[in-house]
Amino acid sequence: MLRDPALRACALTIACYYLGTFAYISASPFAYITYYGVAPERYGLLFGTGVGGIMLANMLNARLVVRYGAQRLMRIGTGLTALAGLAIVAAGASGAGGLWGLVLPMFFYTAASGFIVANAMASALAPYPQQAGAVSALVGAIQWAGAILGSTLVASLADGTPRPMAALVALGGLGAALAARRIARRQP
Repeated sequence: MLRDPALRACALTIACYYLGTFAYISASPFAYITYYGVAPERYGLLFGTGVGGIMLANMLNARLVVRYGAQRLMRIGTGLTALAGLAIVAAGASGAGGLWGLVLPMFFYTAASGFIVANAMASALAPYPQQAGAVSALVGAIQWAGAILGSTLVASLADGTPRPMAALVALGGLGAALAARRIARRQP
C-alpha cells in the first residue's frame, strides 16, 4: 500500500493538516491566555469556535460530496487551510489584528477539517475495499505521526510568542494543500 502514490498523498494530506492542528492545540493556551491575556475561563469559548466550524463544515461536506466529489472538496478545504495559515503567519509576524488576527484565521483552518479528513480518508480507502482496515490503520498512524510532530516542534521552537505556532500552522496548511494536489493528479 505504501507504494501507492495516491494513498501516500492522502495520508500526507491528513498528516500535514494534523501537524498544524496539533501545533495550535498545544500552543493556543499560551498564545491566548499568556500572550494575549485572555481570561482562562474564556479560552474554551475561543477554542470552541473552531470545533463549531468543524461541525458546520462536516454537515456541509455531507451535503456537497455527492455533487462535487471528495477530492474537489478536499482541495477546497486544503486551500482554505493554506490561506488561513498564511494569514496566521502574517498576523503572528506583524502583530496585526492582535488576538483576532489569530482567532479568525484559526477558525477557518480548523473548520476546514470537515472537508479534509473524511475526504482524504475516503480517497485512500476507495481503491482498497478488501483492505479497508489495513488502509485505515496505516493512514491513521501517519496522521498521528503528523500530530505528534506538530506538538513536539511547537514546544521545541517556543520563543515566548505565537510565531512558532503560526509558522507550523502555515506549514501544515501549505503541506496539506500540496499533498492534496498530488492526489488529484493521480486519481480521476
